[in-house]
Amino acid sequence: MESLFLLIPLSLVLVGLLAWILHWSVKSGQFDDLDGPGQSILMDDDTPSSHKVSEHSQK
Repeated sequence: MESLFLLIPLSLVLVGLLAWILHWSVKSGQFDDLDGPGQSILMDDDTPSSHKVSEHSQK
């Protein structure tokens, strides 16, 4: 019975901490675009881009 006096407040603190972490992650935009990063890897352009040479480097 005495262990309940410790476990109940400890579980309430843990639930409060998890709720705060979830609120922070939603507020900071962690769940805005779940499919975009995975699809950007698949749609990556594998051909190297041509680098334009500036006039200053040709001299």
